[in-house]
Amino acid sequence: MKGVVLAGGLGTRLLPLTKITNKHLLPVYDRPMVYYPVEKLVQAGVREVMVVTGGESAGDFLRLLENGREFGLRRIHYTYQQGSGGIAAALALAEDFVDGDRLVAILGDNLFQEDLTPYVRRFERQERGARILLRAVDEPERFGVATIRGGRVVRIVEKPKRPGSRLAVTGCYMYDARVFDIIRTLRPSRRNELEITDVNNAYVRAGELEYDELKGWWQDAGSSFEAYARATMLARALRLRSRP
Repeated sequence: MKGVVLAGGLGTRLLPLTKITNKHLLPVYDRPMVYYPVEKLVQAGVREVMVVTGGESAGDFLRLLENGREFGLRRIHYTYQQGSGGIAAALALAEDFVDGDRLVAILGDNLFQEDLTPYVRRFERQERGARILLRAVDEPERFGVATIRGGRVVRIVEKPKRPGSRLAVTGCYMYDARVFDIIRTLRPSRRNELEITDVNNAYVRAGELEYDELKGWWQDAGSSFEAYARATMLARALRLRSRP
């Protein structure tokens, strides 16, 4: 099982904070934002991790994370995304690193309260396909929204005006190696990006998308200043509770 942290993009929604740095290097309470997804992967037993980054601050990731020893890794792999071609385009850069294995990808600005280990273990037991994590939210129209029927995901709509449920697709995606073949078939969206929602819907159509619903909190820290502020407060509360 390989782990991929997607930490590219321009972070324009957090300007001017991101004028001189990548948003994933911003602090969230007492640690840089990118620490959180790396820690979740390691906690789930993933020992081979690649960070996909970009922009003018890409070299700062190497200086910050170094070889990953602080997280219990022997090394961290890095690759560079030019521009902002979308999440699926960023994931495609990890194909050689994944090398036919399964993968767990986490957006570099997503924080999860829960230990993701049980969900990763369930994915490992799947014969094939993909697995996503859903979370009920108050404003589903801000996210990709899953519609569930008969215990199956029947479709995912990105930022729907009339959401079919309150279940948002979080930024943790688990795929078999076929994901890269799927990405090669995608066409750019109206935003001129390769959308991860299109990847997930390809698995839906194949009947190979499983899901779990999170009970703990999830925060997309890079989506707005309010979300960034909430992420800091949630991370602080979680950190203080974990201290002896």
